[in-house]
Amino acid sequence: MPIAPAEYQSRLAKAQRLLVEHDLDALLLPAGTSLRYFTGVGWGLSERFLGLLLPREGEPVYVAPAFEEPKVRELISIEGPLQVWEEHESPFELLAGLLKEQGAGRLAVEGTTPFFMTDALRTSAPGVQLADAAPVVDGCRMQKSAAEIAIIEHAMGVTLDIHRRVRERLNEGMTNTEIVRWMDAEHRAAGADDGSTFAIVAFGESTAYPHGPKGEQRLREGQIVLVDTGCTFEGYHSDLTRTYVFGEPTARHREVWEIEHEAQAAAFAAAQPGAPCEAVDAAARAVIERHGLGPGYQTPGLPHRTGHGLGMDIHEAPYLVRGNQTPLAEGMIASIEPMICVYGELGVRLEDHFVVTPDGPRWLSRPSESIDRPFE
Repeated sequence: MPIAPAEYQSRLAKAQRLLVEHDLDALLLPAGTSLRYFTGVGWGLSERFLGLLLPREGEPVYVAPAFEEPKVRELISIEGPLQVWEEHESPFELLAGLLKEQGAGRLAVEGTTPFFMTDALRTSAPGVQLADAAPVVDGCRMQKSAAEIAIIEHAMGVTLDIHRRVRERLNEGMTNTEIVRWMDAEHRAAGADDGSTFAIVAFGESTAYPHGPKGEQRLREGQIVLVDTGCTFEGYHSDLTRTYVFGEPTARHREVWEIEHEAQAAAFAAAQPGAPCEAVDAAARAVIERHGLGPGYQTPGLPHRTGHGLGMDIHEAPYLVRGNQTPLAEGMIASIEPMICVYGELGVRLEDHFVVTPDGPRWLSRPSESIDRPFE
């Protein structure tokens, strides 16, 4: 089910409480996922400012180009004044006037706001101090509601089923680009917002590249296969990776796959409420290094963080990485994907996401059982 208007209201109320807590006077949200998260207004970021100014008290104020006013009014479900600007005018002068009316001295700016916008705002409102909005925005977005968790879990189920059917369809000579196109069509058929949001399909040595190979490949018997894809429902992402072999795995395939499987399980066990995010990364690396890989980010081994948060952005806080002391809290969702890269030979990534519950982590998709039974 879509997010209800009452939930948007509660998100805005929480943001206002966090503004007060962090001694901030207002929050500026440009078009993008945070604007959609707080208001339900879905709009792509462009050179024309469209967004929301949320004071620490009172109604949110929408700002938009005047010629977009009719469409924006159709999208607004959380009421608030709409201020518009004409093409020859500066939206930042308009924002500066609003900030002056509100007596705002410290403005929290959402992290995806382009430099040219913040620079224009500094010029238009020289008396206003700009601050990082992460304590407010991440403070709301990191902990998912029951409605958000349900949407994400549904999206994961759709993508996992498509993964399963990819394996059933594999045949020698098939190309990775053919699989990518098929997955996109299947995500669309399943009701996803807009097909696959991304797709990585790699065979053989190129599975060692975390973000996939360049160009087209053809599948051969005995090659290791890595598939990473996802979609969105109601703006919320799925993101799953599976690795297996087309044909009979070699002893080397099994060895590396089992290390990856063990590292993923260790990271999941460490993802307890209250544990720092870096503890999950450390648990995965301890397994990998015990098997003689690494250390640290060295390869053969794990060259990147163990996981990332997931929601309306495919990568968002919290990040499971060394140095991140953020404690895991109920409702947080993150991936566990301690990929093992052996450049020139193979790569193995098993990626599933968990949600933190009061009783510990819960998988949102069932992890692979073995290299021979990746979906059973």
